[in-house]
Amino acid sequence: MAEPTQQSSPADPPGPTGYGWCAWHQGHAWGVRLIRIDERGHHLACSSCRQAYDLVPLADRP
Repeated sequence: MAEPTQQSSPADPPGPTGYGWCAWHQGHAWGVRLIRIDERGHHLACSSCRQAYDLVPLADRP
């Protein structure tokens, strides 16, 4: 009898990234980073939105 095999999942993107909701384009994306925290919650942005809107992650600010 054959052993059941696990289906392989899509490869994660290289490097340390997070998967989450981008508050700027209103969709899920890889590579989201924390941009702002306010009374409404945490605001994350993906790489393309960070470039398009010139957003700087909190961790990269002086």
